[in-house]
Amino acid sequence: MIVRTESLNKAFGRVEVLRDICLQVPEGSAFALVGTNGAGKTTTLRTLVNIMQPDSGCAHILDTQSQKLTHEDFYRIGYVSENQKLPERLSVEQYFEYLSKLYPNWDHALQRDLTRYLDLPISRSLNNLSHGMRMKTVLIAGLSFRPKLLILDEPLSGMDSLTRDEVVEGMLRQAEDTTILISSHELTEIEHFTTHIAFMDRGRLLFQESIESL
Repeated sequence: MIVRTESLNKAFGRVEVLRDICLQVPEGSAFALVGTNGAGKTTTLRTLVNIMQPDSGCAHILDTQSQKLTHEDFYRIGYVSENQKLPERLSVEQYFEYLSKLYPNWDHALQRDLTRYLDLPISRSLNNLSHGMRMKTVLIAGLSFRPKLLILDEPLSGMDSLTRDEVVEGMLRQAEDTTILISSHELTEIEHFTTHIAFMDRGRLLFQESIESL
């Protein structure tokens, strides 16, 4: 398993956000974590990449405990959030150029191919992009260093159906050996391309199955 958690628990004050979460994501899968807003999806994903620490339990990602991940591990892990902050004064092209210096495995040809396919205006400043364009930008950034695991927190939220389909198609075209872990509160957004699905409700993981067995 490329991701596995053991009895993750997290509370904010008296509110239990995660309750005994045991998640297993097979390598090479397109794994969907589904549930209503507030189900605990974002907290689970943030725990995986050590943005948050669990109160108890542990998470392993690429065979490394999440709290021991190093900067070198993040050369193989991509993380994209719908609320991701961007350096607004930069253009799309400048943003990619900045990121490319941080990742030794950055693939400029892949970046250019995805930019063309998703019709992204590279000269436009980030603060002048629509929501859909911003998400295209961060998804291209998440794929261009060819991560082993790409974690996507509600990346399709708020997109119109045409833009959403375009983004998903572009993502799948270039994912190749990348395992995708994506969260969503809309099953219809992701059901046509996922191989596995897990359902969360009120901090609990109710089930996880392959789409085929489900």
